[in-house]
Amino acid sequence: MCAPTMPIRLALVALVLVCLPTVAASQGETELAKKTQNPIADLISFPIQNNINLGAGSENDTQYIGNIQPVVPVNVGDWLIVNRPIFPVIYQPQLAANVGEKWGVGDLVYQGYVVPPAFENLMIGVGPVLSFPTASDDIFGSEKWSAGPGAVVVYPTGPWVVGGLINNIWSFAGDGDRDDVNFMTLQPFINFNLPNGLYLVTAPIMTSDWERDSGDRWTVPLGGGIGKVFRLGKLPVNTTLQAYYNVARPDGVGRAQIRFQVQALFPKPGGG
Repeated sequence: MCAPTMPIRLALVALVLVCLPTVAASQGETELAKKTQNPIADLISFPIQNNINLGAGSENDTQYIGNIQPVVPVNVGDWLIVNRPIFPVIYQPQLAANVGEKWGVGDLVYQGYVVPPAFENLMIGVGPVLSFPTASDDIFGSEKWSAGPGAVVVYPTGPWVVGGLINNIWSFAGDGDRDDVNFMTLQPFINFNLPNGLYLVTAPIMTSDWERDSGDRWTVPLGGGIGKVFRLGKLPVNTTLQAYYNVARPDGVGRAQIRFQVQALFPKPGGG
């Protein structure tokens, strides 16, 4: 029962980081904050997203999913190719009878977006999403190779950064004894930027598992939180702390989620 206390301690650390006062805050922090809110911005970063899922499984236990997801954009003339691999680290409690608690890694996911120059502030990125069966245990992954299309739309205007991300993947190879994959992710986001790199955010991650029965497919969270960009020495860091309640969820999925992220930023010279 002690394992879930580690994610909760991390959440408390994140709260301190988000509320940390900024020393010599400047317009640079606000502009960097806007870039961190744009999944297809020309900004190299190294986020670690921590998700604590409360009330998961038949035992109403606590599940932890940590996503290590570096973002590496590459300039090709006036266009960008944004590379976003995601490496999940998972703590699984005893979600059902005869399934003990475990730590492990999940399936590696790669998102790639081709981004043309913005049109009157509107940015659009499209590209492939690939899922590889790299999980350390069959309960952490699909044991399937999957692929599909993804798209991102972002519109920054004044203090607002709004947009959305959508993708759907289908399995095409892998363990024939496992269920096929047909899975959609939809993430709208709304950010309102305040002075000195502080901002308000809602970015619920909605999902639909099309292989489930029609009444047991959707996860729909509602909520939001706060974020802040500050500097550790010369290194800009973005932190966010959010909370969501699932108004719709499949069997076994948690009732609520605490999400916090620490993101090291590597802006180009002169870029913030």
